[in-house]
Amino acid sequence: MVVRQGKNFEEGYTPITSIDDKNNKTLMDFGILVLKQGQTYTDNELKEKAYLLLKGEVIFEWEGNRVEAKRSSVFDENPCCLHVPPEVEIKTTCLSSEAEICITRSYNDKNFPSRYYSQEECRVELGGKGLMNELSLRTIRTIFDITNAPDANLVLGEVVHRPGRWSSYPPHHHPQPEIYLYKFLPEQGFGFSQIGDDAYIVRNNDTSIILEGDHAQVCAPGYAMYYIWAIRNLENNPFNERIYSEEHRWLLDKNAKIWEG
Repeated sequence: MVVRQGKNFEEGYTPITSIDDKNNKTLMDFGILVLKQGQTYTDNELKEKAYLLLKGEVIFEWEGNRVEAKRSSVFDENPCCLHVPPEVEIKTTCLSSEAEICITRSYNDKNFPSRYYSQEECRVELGGKGLMNELSLRTIRTIFDITNAPDANLVLGEVVHRPGRWSSYPPHHHPQPEIYLYKFLPEQGFGFSQIGDDAYIVRNNDTSIILEGDHAQVCAPGYAMYYIWAIRNLENNPFNERIYSEEHRWLLDKNAKIWEG
């Protein structure tokens, strides 16, 4: 399913999914926080929490720590993110005229060290390089997963998607629920999100909720597409593998012969 925003997010916290939402069992709270200059937001919910800065300048405070974070463009700059266990409170103060932050939360019985992931620490790779005439070339930014946050119930990253190309491709699936939140450059851009046998048009600030089935994305020519990907690990079954559709797996071969006309 797709949650349509249709406009910019309003001041305050806008929930997109909830752990307690019976209609989509993502096992995650997921939403966007917009703060104006001087405003403060304190989060003491007893859940694992990830605060991903999308734009603006803020101060994050937690456990006696204080970090100033700044980001101008999700397309051109790596992410910075604060990730804490359930018992830790986060205080966020806006320094710029406006700041936008993606908040993801989930229940977690484990305790783990809080960590602020700077822009320099982000793991960046080119997906689709050398495949399918690079029609699925995209930048994949992994903020944290099982390799650097083994006790987390969340996995978080971003994709920057070239105009007119595909990502999450070939189509793949996994048992863990996933959320995508999209942004476009220019903002009037659009793309399509495949979920199982259905295709949904997606626009700026829309969100795809993926509970099962193969999924992939395509972006309209002329527009760059960005999306956050948030995954919820399952008990004794953390996310660590994309299971590609058997009928399209042949496209992963760098020597695959593709008709070009």
